[in-house]
Amino acid sequence: MSMTTMNNDVYRYQAVEKHILGMVENGALQLGEKLPSLRKLSTNLGVSISTVNQAYVELERKGVIESRPRSGFFVKQKAMRLPRTESGPTPMEAPRPVTRIGLIQTVLESVGGTDTNEIPLGVVAPGTPLLPLKELGRITAAMIRDNPERALAYAPIPGDDELIRQIAFRSMELGIPAGPTDPVITAGCMEALYLGMRSITRPGDTVLIQSPTYYCFLQLLETLGLRVIEIPSDPEGGVSPAELAHALKTFDISACILAPNFNNPDASLTPDEAKQEIVRLLAERDIPLVEDDVYTDLHFTPKRPGTYKQFDEKGLVLLCSSFSKTIAPGYRVGWMLPGKFRQKVLEIKATTNVSTSAPGQMAIAEYLRQGRMERQIKRLRNAMETQMDTMQLHLERHFPVGTRVTHPRGGSVLWLELPKQVDSVELFFQARAKSIGIAPGPIFSTQDKFSNYIRLSCGAPWSEQMRQGIETLGGLATELAQK
Repeated sequence: MSMTTMNNDVYRYQAVEKHILGMVENGALQLGEKLPSLRKLSTNLGVSISTVNQAYVELERKGVIESRPRSGFFVKQKAMRLPRTESGPTPMEAPRPVTRIGLIQTVLESVGGTDTNEIPLGVVAPGTPLLPLKELGRITAAMIRDNPERALAYAPIPGDDELIRQIAFRSMELGIPAGPTDPVITAGCMEALYLGMRSITRPGDTVLIQSPTYYCFLQLLETLGLRVIEIPSDPEGGVSPAELAHALKTFDISACILAPNFNNPDASLTPDEAKQEIVRLLAERDIPLVEDDVYTDLHFTPKRPGTYKQFDEKGLVLLCSSFSKTIAPGYRVGWMLPGKFRQKVLEIKATTNVSTSAPGQMAIAEYLRQGRMERQIKRLRNAMETQMDTMQLHLERHFPVGTRVTHPRGGSVLWLELPKQVDSVELFFQARAKSIGIAPGPIFSTQDKFSNYIRLSCGAPWSEQMRQGIETLGGLATELAQK
């Protein structure tokens, strides 16, 4: 493997880290085996000795390897990833109301918490060190200083003109059809999803979702008085067009809400060919589709996955996204491409919150205009992949026998299947008592499923506190598995 052609935007030592992690995972480096010397690996990979040394220091900090005086570095202990989670076909149930809101609200209590001792495995957001704090701070201050009247006034209902242009331009660059005035700016992706569902459904309608699905989708659907049909989401292949076609023939479905790229919580990735077929099947029946595209930029694949919107010829796909998972969670700036439903979306937006906060829109527009977004995304993707790899290795060390975990190709979450005896809701409350945040499986479905599953966030940079949290959580799961 050569690093000489590596993109300059990717930290070289992190690429060396991933190389070593891969050797440990595939068995090329065994438990207790000595790693190549700094000089040898430097020569083999075409990087400096200091780069290899930095990678080794990071791997030692993360507990993957250990240094021995005058001997070198060694694989610290068994470090194979857990087996992949498996999913099989489940019987399709009749439409049902959503009834998970109480437990969901308990899980959401940790959002925006100030407890510095809490181990952040439950909230999906990039850790603060991974955000462009100084860059965005300088830009925000300059925009408010130079344009105070604009910053303190209401923004236009569709959004800041420059931000709309920047999003439309970036969408077109990514192959997503968008005219220069098509985007609508929202208060995060959740408002985009809300506006989308309000525009295309009425209380009592039946909405198709994938299972498992993001629990805030379920909370939204419950709030809107909608019923749901669940079809399985496979951790490896996402949503099957055949499953969707069967549901369309069996039930009267008014709309769909799907996350094709790195679905939260199972991080599944629906192939582009399947996306195209799903859009075709829905278009035949004029069924609108709300698409959650919030994680697509966090892909670990060589090419960014496609979207449902790319195959939309009738304006039936409402693509929703935000900047919360990449640059500024707290700014609460999202956006959507609402297709043929744009006017309805704007009517609802005007009577919901009038417009999205002006200063955040102005700052992000300038951040995009200066061309900073792609560099930040590359940095973030690299960090997420490394953090995910590190967490998978530590999960194997500390969790009970029989645990399985997803091996995502993007996103920032892991979906764990624990032994059948483990009640994930009980595990959630035990972990919460020890300041460890997780999300229990039952909140990701309206059905009585996933009782022994949990979702873990990989957004925070690896630390000794994270290692201790995983060890403690694994101990709690092991105790429950032995009951």
